[in-house]
Amino acid sequence: MIERYTLPEMKKIWSLENKFRKWLEIEVFATEALSQQGLVPEEALIQIKERANFDVARIEEIETVVNHDVIAFLTSVGEYVGEAAKYLHLGLTSSDILDTALAVQMKEAGEQILKRLKELRDILLKLAQQHRQTIMIGRTHGVHAEPITFGLKMLLWLAETERNLERMQRAVETIRVGKISGAVGTYANINPQVEIHVCNQLGLRPSRLSTQVLQRDRHAEYVTTLGIIGSSLDKFAVEIRNLQRTELYEVEEYFTKGQKGSSAMPHKRNPVTAERISGLARLLRSNALVAMENMALWHERDISHSSAERVIIPDSTIALDYMLHKFILIIKNLQVYPENMRRNLELTRGVIFSQRVLLALVEKGLSREQAYAATQGNAFRSWQEKKDFCTLIKNDPQITACLTTEEIGNLFEVNYYLRYVDEIYQRFGL
Repeated sequence: MIERYTLPEMKKIWSLENKFRKWLEIEVFATEALSQQGLVPEEALIQIKERANFDVARIEEIETVVNHDVIAFLTSVGEYVGEAAKYLHLGLTSSDILDTALAVQMKEAGEQILKRLKELRDILLKLAQQHRQTIMIGRTHGVHAEPITFGLKMLLWLAETERNLERMQRAVETIRVGKISGAVGTYANINPQVEIHVCNQLGLRPSRLSTQVLQRDRHAEYVTTLGIIGSSLDKFAVEIRNLQRTELYEVEEYFTKGQKGSSAMPHKRNPVTAERISGLARLLRSNALVAMENMALWHERDISHSSAERVIIPDSTIALDYMLHKFILIIKNLQVYPENMRRNLELTRGVIFSQRVLLALVEKGLSREQAYAATQGNAFRSWQEKKDFCTLIKNDPQITACLTTEEIGNLFEVNYYLRYVDEIYQRFGL
């Protein structure tokens, strides 16, 4: 991600400073547990706690020589601690530090995303309540179907956002696991109590079993969840983009003062932020595939996952955080045009009421095939000849033999389609 797009909360989580700080905490907590077991002198533990620190630039300098990030880190810490540094990393392997710290960072990043999702949920709730009775045409295959309300559309997004909240909560819980179990996960050189102590201090659960690494199905679930959430935002953004088309113009992404839509055409007001969200969603989905590829490692561990994770996990959380931030701004400032919704509702000269005519004819005794043919014929004629559908129905002898003029008129009452809206809202406690 381009740095200027990284929001400060997420940027801090994935900073080198925060990563190395987590590594240091794990090393100190492990040494603390070893001291409780009598394996590290108390005076050495005190020295470690008082002096333990690191320098990011120095770590990078050392790594250019040793070509190993954890060794470079431990060397830098040792320069601060002194002689007691020999008690750091006793019985541990690099992945004990890397995987446990990564779990903490992913937990922190997930909690940040949960905050954004809760904010989005609350804004969608307000919009759903505000437009509960704002009638508009529902579309299937991009073609006019039957009336709905804009509030129902927002309520649908709200429901999906709530599911995404649940998914993200599960993903955070899945990744909220640490391991301090040594080279192949057998605790051969480290007591399992060390793992318990470290994880308790970090707010993690000890893994029930690990190899040299935590198993990557956890990470795949997490990154896939990010992809699903991003795809929901993509879905919402695509709908906004469609409804903003000139021919529809039912909603519009906010256009800030001084904003320009086109270098060539001064009249343009484009849904550029929604389009950006759709583009970034593609990255999240592709990163989810990489996370699943990372699940299959050789035996107790190889390193093929590591290089990819250093890209896909920070980038996915940063991208989704940015997408949520931007989409929240879109929804907060969304321009809604009920008058255009009403205009578009009436665009097709009443053919959207065809199902009501069909059902009424069936109720009067026609077979479904007869009723369908009579209704469809008039609907197509309305389209082709640009004539009012209701008028055509009233002038059709086959139909008027079954329905009175008053009965036909009642079939074209738009509020009929809103009769269960309140019941749907009640499912959400509204």
